[in-house]
Amino acid sequence: MDAVAIVEDEVRELIRLRGLDPASQLAEVRRLVEDAVTDYDERSLLGSLPPLGALEPARRRVFDAVAGFGALQPLLDDPTVEEVWINSPTEIYAARDGRSELTSLVLSADQVRDLVERMLKSSGRRLDLSSPFVDASLPDGSRLHVVIPDITRRHWAVNIRKFIARASRLEHLVELGTLTPQAARFLGAAVASGLNVLVSGATQAGKTTMLNCLGASIGPRERVVTVEEIFELQLPLRDVVGLQCRQSNLEGVGEIPLRRLVKEALRMRPDRLIVGEVREAESLDMLIALNSGLPGMCSVHANSAHDAITKICTLPLLAGANISSAFVVPTVASCIDLVIHCARNAAGKRQVVEIMALGNRVENGVIEASSIFQRTDGRLEVTAASMPAPEKFARAGYNVAELLEVRP
Repeated sequence: MDAVAIVEDEVRELIRLRGLDPASQLAEVRRLVEDAVTDYDERSLLGSLPPLGALEPARRRVFDAVAGFGALQPLLDDPTVEEVWINSPTEIYAARDGRSELTSLVLSADQVRDLVERMLKSSGRRLDLSSPFVDASLPDGSRLHVVIPDITRRHWAVNIRKFIARASRLEHLVELGTLTPQAARFLGAAVASGLNVLVSGATQAGKTTMLNCLGASIGPRERVVTVEEIFELQLPLRDVVGLQCRQSNLEGVGEIPLRRLVKEALRMRPDRLIVGEVREAESLDMLIALNSGLPGMCSVHANSAHDAITKICTLPLLAGANISSAFVVPTVASCIDLVIHCARNAAGKRQVVEIMALGNRVENGVIEASSIFQRTDGRLEVTAASMPAPEKFARAGYNVAELLEVRP
């Protein structure tokens, strides 16, 4: 056993004896670690104990082990790391700037299980043979996803997606090169005017960040209700209520699905509804809510803006055999005003590649749509032939022609 492991065991015993909670009493645990490392170093100089070496790295390792997530903590603390995943105890990857790399970390199978159990402790969610998948939020807002055998072939598969808040407003996306100033002004006015917005893109394309930045343009007096599978949205607003789904308990009851949350959200006097992501039949409930005059936003996985429209017209059909395209397609046409498609380029940079407007006209089951902004030769250019919901812009006092002008 190495010196750090010995100190770690000593600190764990002291925490148990003193009744400390490492999750909520970090300052006390940190002092305990510092004292234990200093005491051990003095004893190692006088006796036969193995030396600790440099004290500061030793303190950090012990503290991460007892109050953090062990060997993974340095990666979680690193602001350049966007995601960490474990394929096996000897294959631990990290992603920086959209690019993955194999780390030098090596754990045991027991260490992986212990880490997952500690991560799930604060979430109240469970993982066992009857429920081999889990989605949960870590205390810092990161998203945890775990799958266990026999769903996986042999090892536990763990993904930790960190929410790195590089942008919280549309102006920040301009600084990052995701949007042009012109597109940011247009989107800010669109949200302030109450247009319904669908954000599309692949995994890690920046959909959640885009929703957060769009949300910053919502009026300060509006009450916002957000609905998500697990909490990810962090809107810079005052009057926000966040709802998340719940797993069933050991008896198989108590599950709260996304469809239920969308319905409950409508009873909470929202001025704006934001659904983190629609994947299944909850899209029908969202469309019905938007069709009642309630402004809203949501995201969907799709390869393009056109594919997003097709998908949002198809997902509600999962709600039951009594739901038909004859109802869904006109409802989408009357509800959704804008589609913002996000993508990540080969260099890992996130960009908006198209902003599309939906019209109210449907021909042969196809919704009229036209591009307002489209990325050409690396730049987001105005391509508008028509504008969405001009009456909404007018009510809010915006001149759409001025919004689309290029300012020096």
